[in-house]
Amino acid sequence: MVRLDARDLDILRTLTREGRITKTELAERVGLSPTPCWERLKKLERAGIIEGYGARLSLKAFGPHVTVFVAVELDSHKAPEFRIFEEAVQRHEEITWVWALGGGFDYLMQVVARDIDAYQRLIDHLLESRIGLARYYTYIVTKSVKTSAGPPLGLLAAPD
Repeated sequence: MVRLDARDLDILRTLTREGRITKTELAERVGLSPTPCWERLKKLERAGIIEGYGARLSLKAFGPHVTVFVAVELDSHKAPEFRIFEEAVQRHEEITWVWALGGGFDYLMQVVARDIDAYQRLIDHLLESRIGLARYYTYIVTKSVKTSAGPPLGLLAAPD
């Protein structure tokens, strides 16, 4: 675990909000000169805290779509069956996120599809694929209420 100080947290907060900020501007925002700021940034990358950089896209700009959360239960709860399911979902780009859960369901998936018919074709394919999918529960997103540019860094970071 890497200890983060207030400057590291400032760097991370700024990058989660403004991923395209220049290194010079980032240094100014966090109150460092460019070289020490760059060194801290590289340290955060090497430590695996910064996993990568990307853009947040507006799916509405692409046209009609549906976002669906799917709670999944598997037939069996043995390690090989979990691996089979996890490998299978990797092959479908419309399955955008998958979380393994403790509790009532085994997995929670986020699916983005052109429409409900496309979503149902995906589910039918998964059911026919013999990947251990026993039951699934569909929850259609009707509107986005809150989106986040990143985790609550102040709550997650260990105090100095």
